Amino acid sequence: MDTDLASSLMVARTAQTQQSVQLAVFKKSHDMQTQLLDMLLQPAQAVLPPGQGTQVDKTA
Repeated sequence: MDTDLASSLMVARTAQTQQSVQLAVFKKSHDMQTQLLDMLLQPAQAVLPPGQGTQVDKTA
């Protein structure tokens, strides 16, 4: 009886540890993807200098 209880507790603890690791990996992956998107979108959000982008140069 005691060994069944001990093994059940051990299995439950192992499952809890695996879930904690999976959650930590998922969070880290999400943070890395968010940082990548911020890095890629940063130049697109830059403000153009005054006068740039106001006219189309048809001779180019």
